[in-house]
Amino acid sequence: MAKWFWRMTAVVLLVAGAAAGLQLQRDSPAATTAAVDETALLKQRHARQVAARSFRDAAEGEAAEKAAAEVKVAAKQARTLEKKRKEKKATTGSVPYNGPIPASCNEFKGNRATGCALMLEKGFGIAEFPCLNQLWDKESGWNHLAENKSSGAYGIPQAYPGDKMSSVADDWRINAATQIKWGLGYIKGKYKSPCGAWTYWQNNHHY
Repeated sequence: MAKWFWRMTAVVLLVAGAAAGLQLQRDSPAATTAAVDETALLKQRHARQVAARSFRDAAEGEAAEKAAAEVKVAAKQARTLEKKRKEKKATTGSVPYNGPIPASCNEFKGNRATGCALMLEKGFGIAEFPCLNQLWDKESGWNHLAENKSSGAYGIPQAYPGDKMSSVADDWRINAATQIKWGLGYIKGKYKSPCGAWTYWQNNHHY
């Protein structure tokens, strides 16, 4: 009985001592320092994570801005190329004349036949066409793409500037009929007739 009592007492004391030692360890300055160090480590780790996310976000934002700028430049270049393509087409194409050609104009071909037909439509007699033919043969050779590089005069009637003919239609660069209609109106308003314009040209070498 005495042995058992002392053994139990020893176990109780041992356990109590261990518990007391553990508590002392927790309450000791070393334990406190370890806890502080662990908290600081966690804060540093969190700060690094925040910094990494910020750097990643900034990099992604910069990449997005760069990509957007590149897309903008590419779009501008595409618009420029398309504009140039349209401008080239506008100065090298040709709109065919689909109107009727009277029998009195059948001896003429191409733009001259168109000019003859539109001159009659304007109210001038067929006898006026030889004058018109010579006038515009001198001015442009009846070439609706003819351009005077020094003056800027353009088309069959050599309108100056060429965009005056836009008063008839926007296709003045490539439509012979548009140019002829404008030229006939100009002749009628200033010289009364093609032969009047041709007479003036012979004396002055312009009209």
